[in-house]
Amino acid sequence: MTHASGIGFWPGTSVREALAQVREILDGELPYLPELPARGPGADLIGRTAGLLVELPVDLQPAGWRLVDRPGRDAGRTAALWREDLDELAEAFDGHQGALKLQVCGPWTLAAGLRLQRGERVIADEGACRDLVDSLAEGVRSHIAAVRALVPDAQIVLQLDEPSLPTVLAGRLPTASGLGRLPAIDPQVATAGLTTVLRPHDGDTVLHCCASDPPVALMRATEPTALSIDTTLLAAREWEEVATAVEDGIHLYAGAVPADGRSTRAQELADHFLRGWRRVGMPLPSLSDVIVTPTGGLASTSPSLARAIQRCAIDTADELEQHSVDS
Repeated sequence: MTHASGIGFWPGTSVREALAQVREILDGELPYLPELPARGPGADLIGRTAGLLVELPVDLQPAGWRLVDRPGRDAGRTAALWREDLDELAEAFDGHQGALKLQVCGPWTLAAGLRLQRGERVIADEGACRDLVDSLAEGVRSHIAAVRALVPDAQIVLQLDEPSLPTVLAGRLPTASGLGRLPAIDPQVATAGLTTVLRPHDGDTVLHCCASDPPVALMRATEPTALSIDTTLLAAREWEEVATAVEDGIHLYAGAVPADGRSTRAQELADHFLRGWRRVGMPLPSLSDVIVTPTGGLASTSPSLARAIQRCAIDTADELEQHSVDS
């Protein structure tokens, strides 16, 4: 059956309220632990996941998050936000027996966003990248174990967010001076790093890239359970790569509902998605394995618009399910 979910980011600063909204709206669908970047440093994509790293402390500098020798006040703030999130998650999902999605920043977006003590990005140092990948893998394992202890009957779905992956692969990141570009990461190294973080999880895994040029073939090579991409931006070649992934048994989290709210007409959005699906010859019954999401996070919207967009994802999934049943 075609289901719906979200990317993860949600407006506001109350995780209790956000969890209540997500659980109510996505009842019977695929709920998730919402991320609230409006709470400030430590709730952002990079700082939040950096708080999960094992033996790699960070602090916040004017240029962004940086690896340091020992944790300080910024790390303490991030840890407090995580404790609040997990305490509220345990209460909101007490007795939950279905799937529950957790989102963390992937290793390459994290390496692009974190800086070494000397100021350059972590991704400029091969040894630092290896340490970061291993540390993140261990931190994610511990995080999942903590959630399982709090919501023991939930089936945990792990989502890695990699918005910077195309930039890293293309060598488009500026150096610390801004006068040059950092070398591109070898695709085999990128694949290995993603696999290191994904593979230890014994449940479903989702690799998410919301960029306009997602490296679908490389993402597929990491062998996740599902790929999460903005399907409204896919060109013909990328649709072909999506079809190959689906034929290999990888599910699709289809970012089919605009995250800016410019359209919440479910039938229109379903029809747009179906044009791409049919163009590459995908069978309509396979729509039952699609999970519909917004095209991106909803943190920049109002709470009312976020709710409308998330409900539209459910309505769009219902439209696709009808096509699957009628085929």
